[in-house]
Formats: sequence, C-alpha cells, structure tokens
Amino acid sequence: MTAVFDAMQLGAVSLDVLSAGAATPAGIAERQERRLAHVLAAARRDSRLYRKRLAHLPAEGAPLASLPVVTRGELMQRFDDWVTDPALRLDELQAFTADPARIAEPYLGRYVVWESSGTTGQPGVFVQDAQAMAVYDALEALRRHTPRPLQRWLDPLCLTERIAFVGATSGHFASYVSVQRLREINPWMTEAMRSFSILQPTGALVDALNAFDPTVIATYPTAAVLLAGEARRGALRVQPREIMTGGENLSPAMRQNVTQAFGCTVCNSYGTSEFLSLAWECGEGSLHVNADWAILEPVDEHRRPVPAGQPSCSTLLTHLAQTVQPLLRYDLGDQVTVRPQPCACGSPLPVIEVRGRCDESLVMAGRHGQPVTLLPMALTTVLEDEAGVFDFQLRRRDAHTLVLRLPLQGAEAAAAMARCRVALASFCAAQGMPSLHIVEELGQAVPLGRSGKACRVVAGAC
Repeated sequence: MTAVFDAMQLGAVSLDVLSAGAATPAGIAERQERRLAHVLAAARRDSRLYRKRLAHLPAEGAPLASLPVVTRGELMQRFDDWVTDPALRLDELQAFTADPARIAEPYLGRYVVWESSGTTGQPGVFVQDAQAMAVYDALEALRRHTPRPLQRWLDPLCLTERIAFVGATSGHFASYVSVQRLREINPWMTEAMRSFSILQPTGALVDALNAFDPTVIATYPTAAVLLAGEARRGALRVQPREIMTGGENLSPAMRQNVTQAFGCTVCNSYGTSEFLSLAWECGEGSLHVNADWAILEPVDEHRRPVPAGQPSCSTLLTHLAQTVQPLLRYDLGDQVTVRPQPCACGSPLPVIEVRGRCDESLVMAGRHGQPVTLLPMALTTVLEDEAGVFDFQLRRRDAHTLVLRLPLQGAEAAAAMARCRVALASFCAAQGMPSLHIVEELGQAVPLGRSGKACRVVAGAC
C-alpha cells in the first residue's frame, strides 16, 4: 500500500505557506481570488451538480456572495453528481468505509477517504486528492504553534518524540486516517506514533499510555480533561511536553485544568472533516484561519453576513484546495466570531473564536459506586458505528440512568432503539457499569446547542 503523497506538490505548497506568513491582508485576498477562480472552473467543468447550479452566473468574475449556499444533506443526496471524478460512486465509497481493515488505504490508488460523524444528522464521506493532502500537510507542519521551537528545529522529523493519538479508532475518521497515513509515509514513525482508542475502559487506556510514555498527546479536550484527572490521582504517570487538542470546544477552564495537571503547554486547533486544518493557535493563544486556503463567512439565521465582533448563527466554508468535491459556501453549522483587531503575533491571517461541538462528558456510577466518566466522542462513536444511528440525544438523568431521544417513530424507531440499547449496554459494561437504565424518548426532535449543531451528549439541559 502506497500512501497518497506527492513530494513536489508538498514542496510547492510549503513555499507558498511560508510566503503567505509574511504577506499582507491584500496578499491573502489575492490568493483567495486566484484559488477561488480555479475551484469554480473545475466545478463548472466537471461537476454535474455545480454545472447546473452555477449556469446563471457569469463564467468569470462572479462574486462569492452570488453563489448558492449548499448543505451536507443536499450534497450527499446528489453525491455522484457532485464529485468531479466519475469513478467516485457513493455506494462503493460507503462499502469502502464500512471495512475497518481498509482505514487509510488509498482509494483507487489516488485518494484519501474519511467519513464524518453525524453532528448535523447526516454523516458525510469526504475524498481528498494529493493536492488537498499537500495543503493539509504543509499547514500542519508549518503553522501549528509549538511551545518548543528549538526542539522542532533540531528534530523536524520528530525522531525523538513519542506521539500518542487518543481518539476514535474504530472507523475511517479524519484524525485517525491522517495518523495512519503519516505512519505509512514515514516508516520511522511506526513506533514513535501510536493510536489509543477512547472506547476502551479508562484503566486500560491509562495502562497503555503509561507503557508508551508519550512526549506528545493529541486528543479531544474532554479526553484531555479525563486524562488530567487520572494524572492527578497518580494513575497516569506520563509527563508529556505538549498536549494538542481539537475536535471539540476547549474552554479556558479546561485548558487550565489540563495544563496544571501535566505541567505542559496545551495547543489547540480547529478543523473539520470538510477541511482538516482550518485554524491554528499562535503563541498568543489566538486561532488564526488559514484564509489563504479557506474562506469562512460568518452568517446569521438568514445566511446574511455577520460583522466582525459578533457571533454568527452558522458559518459558510469555501475550500480553495478541493476540486474533487467542490465545497463552495458550504454550511458548516459552527458558530464563529471574527475578531476585528489584528493579533499581536503579527500574522496577517484573521483571528476567530469558535463554538463547535457542545457535547459533554457524563459521570456515572460504576459497579461499586465509583465514578465512571463516559466521553462524548466515545458514546457518539458507539451509537453511530454499532447502532447505525446519527440523529440522537443522550442525556444523563442520574448516576445510573441515561435518557435516549430519537426523532424516529413507529417500527423504525423501535428497531433503532433496540440497537442502541445493545450497543450502549455493551460499551458501559466494558467501562465498569454493568447496571444501566435507559429511558426512551421517541418521535421528539433533537435540540440544537448554542453552536447551532445537534446537542447530542449532555449532562443536563442543553
């Protein structure tokens, strides 16, 4: 298996990323305009869906605001018309992502494929070519802030690091696929970079991390808080020099909790299944949008522009490196606030504050009454992968009871609930919770959180 990787494209993109770091806002805007024209041309030429949707617009010079807004549900329903390569068919891709043995395997020998969670009620399948992966690789390598720049300069290939990814490893998820791809590209990382499933019992996870003794941990904020608690009580004895978080909201309290427990810096980032490396955190603690490769439009509930300094209802993404699945004014659902002032770090890239996933960890009672923490990412992975349910809310009622809400009705609802009960009972038993009571709520809509996304795992009222 040869990973999707083009050294020449990576080199060219890396030079441009370095150059853009010293550019002016006008220079960033020029890059956006040029790349948008390229993506639009590819969409008009090769995507049946976009050829029709853009037919009323001029061939050149159409302002971004004149383009129609698209949603995941709409694009997935017309997947075969959306993609620009006719060899890509949704049914075949779904069969590919259903096989865990093929995680990070190049699809058709030239594509990286991953699937998204169903936070919008609709899972997605996303295909990346070598150009898009070169952009992600360059942005991750050159813009991600490190608290140890001298170490990175002396060891750019991370040969002295032991990097632990703690996350969902049961499916073709973007983060896990990316880790496995890096291990394929860089054989020396096979032992230096390992993945640890959040679905395993906390004790087993702690033991595995103690044995590996990572110098860097990459995980979700809620998992980082869980590990911080294990470190405080002396069970987790690792001493990482850096903790990298993403995929969920990282509150100031969570950052302080993790920083104090491990005595190291926490570096946050913002990415999505649609665009892996949307924003990076600088030394000032600000999230900078990679605006030379992605355009974010904060909008209100009527999809009208929201001025800087005000939180949006949602955000539209235009992907400037993606031509296989053109993403033009794609509704992400995340709530974003653009900071009106430039950052003290000197970067020309805009600063944003993001409110994405609003899911919470659930603290339940274990076999002997001891607290057992159920991570939201683990719970959603179990319900999606094992029960095949994507639109739901799981709410803690008390230490022994979970309330599961599904918007389904009739026989379909009963069958889905039965699958969920089996999956949750098995998972919770493995976590040390043999006694679990599930209260059913059927035929009721899943409420949205403040981010505008489904509030799927909550400790109380959403």
